[in-house]
Parts: sequence; structure tokens; C-alpha cells
Amino acid sequence: MLHRTSDPDHNRSVITYAGLGNSVLESAVRAARVACERIDLNGHRGVHPRLGAIDVLPFVPLAGTPLEYCVELAHEAGRRIWEELGVPVYFYEAAATRPERARLEHVRRGGFEGVNEAIRTDPSRRPDIGGPRLHPTAGAVIVGARKFLIAYNINLRTEDITVAKEIARSIRTSSGGFPAVKALGLALPSRGLVQVSMNLTDFEQTPVHVVFLEVVRLAAQRGVEVEESELIGLMPRKAIEMAAAGLLKMHDFQSDRVIENRIESALITSRAIR
Repeated sequence: MLHRTSDPDHNRSVITYAGLGNSVLESAVRAARVACERIDLNGHRGVHPRLGAIDVLPFVPLAGTPLEYCVELAHEAGRRIWEELGVPVYFYEAAATRPERARLEHVRRGGFEGVNEAIRTDPSRRPDIGGPRLHPTAGAVIVGARKFLIAYNINLRTEDITVAKEIARSIRTSSGGFPAVKALGLALPSRGLVQVSMNLTDFEQTPVHVVFLEVVRLAAQRGVEVEESELIGLMPRKAIEMAAAGLLKMHDFQSDRVIENRIESALITSRAIR
């Protein structure tokens, strides 16, 4: 396990772990088992949308792993979660078996309560595996395969949720904002703040610093300051390098100008020659 982020207002945890394919698959099924045993969505409340006790289970390729292999892992994980735990499964992103389910937000629309009600009358909302009803306490698991995304939040020094929602609407792709950006405006009651909660699905198209500067600008237009920003989970080194180069306006920056990167590259080359 590489990292865990937990938040009382979202009332969810993001767990990042890595390993060889079979080990990652086995860990995913075991994690789903524990979550389903301990979490009852009927009594669960949080500001972030959710459909299941394990809400989203993405398999992400690292170190040259093909995305197609992650799709295979996702489908196998979904099959096992239904057969061993009795929790139905939806597939999304590259693992989607229906094109209309490629986007996570389309699958999760309505959350546990809303989807549970919708599938009574709308067969198109039923799970891809299992069901047709959701598990009575654990809901459903949304399993997918996708590229690395950056979960990134910006907290604003106000309790006016309208500000966060307006800014989220301005920057997200679906409303005509930046490419590869998903955004929601959420309240953080425990901190007396509101949040622009984002998923950057392709940080090379829209880097972290670009959305940060735009949120700062839009908040200032409304007389609101940024309190802080926060990373949920982990992010690639390249994203940090791009943000530093962008904020410093280093027009000629390349990744190999970072000394640690240059040394790593030299060591790899040296081993290959030997």
C-alpha cells in the first residue's frame, strides 16, 4: 500500500496500492470483502457521491503495463466480487461493456439511493454483472481500467456553496471548460469552507497549475480567497515538473533538466550496456 487519504466531510477513503497483476487483483477482492462486511450505506452520509461500500475500483497501468491487461484484471475482479461477495458490478472507462457507461459520473448518477430506485423501473440502469437489485447494504462496485488521473481539490475561504458550484461549472469539460477536467462544488462543514473537487483525467492536456490559477482568478472575481489546495492519493512526477515549469515560466524546461531524473536515466542506460 502506497498511500491512504481519508476525509470526514467526504466520508470516504482513497487507497493507492501497487504490485504485480495477480497480487493487485487478489488485494482488490479482499478489500471489497472487508468493506462490504463493515460499511452499511443505509447509515452512511458524506458530501461526495457514492454507489458502493467500495465505490470505485480502477486498475491503472504503471511501468509500461498495457491498458488492455488492466481491462482483463477489472473484468476478473468484477466477476469474483459478484460470485464471492454477492455485490453487483458496473464497468467503466476502458473496461466498460456499454459505451454509455464509459464515464464514471453517468454510472454513479443518483448514488446508492437514486440508482436503487431507478433500477426498479429502468432496466438500462441495472448492473453489468449481478443484480438486478443492488446489495442491500454494500450497494454496487464500479470497476474500471483507466490512465492515471489526479484527484485534486481547492478549498475556498467561504461557506457559500454557490461559489464552489459556479466555479466547478466554469472549469469542467462537460460545461465547456478545460479538457479532461471533472469538477464538483462541495461543502466542507467541519472546516467552514467550500471545495472545488476535481478529477484531472489527463494532466498533460490540462495541468494542475492551470486549473489552480483559474480557480484563484474565478474566486477573486467573487471576492473569495483560496484557503489551500490538496492532493487526494498520489500524482506522477511529471505533473509536479509541469506545474513548477509553468508557474516559473521556464519556456525551455525538459524533464531531463531535473538532476534526479538525469541520474536515473544514466543508471538505466549503464545497466543496459552491461
